[in-house]
Amino acid sequence: MEVKGKIIKKMDLVTGVAKSSGNPWKKQDYVLETLDTYPKTIAFDFFGDRADQYNFEVGDVINLKFDIESREYQGRYYTNIRGYAAEKVNEGAPVQNVAAAGPAPAAPVPPVPTGGFGGAGNDNDDLPF
Repeated sequence: MEVKGKIIKKMDLVTGVAKSSGNPWKKQDYVLETLDTYPKTIAFDFFGDRADQYNFEVGDVINLKFDIESREYQGRYYTNIRGYAAEKVNEGAPVQNVAAAGPAPAAPVPPVPTGGFGGAGNDNDDLPF
């Protein structure tokens, strides 16, 4: 899956050691806000080597490719959005939130005909009412 949005929060890097293997691990969490008319907030993370590979800051606009995965723990399910690839959007091009752009320009209104049904100057009004 893929989403485009602006980083609004960067959490602290979390590290640890796996109990089963003894291998170190790290995870970098972010919060992204989509650029839709009605923006949505999405919390996601980069795990392992990707935590170092993708180092974004608050305010960066990115295209994020991600997987959604869930796991069960004591009868409850927990869902993670795990990023596997991302790129910054061209910083030279202005990115505008659709909602902030304002209303779309109105379509031109066609002129009202002066003759015909119900129009001024209609001499042959053959409607029964």
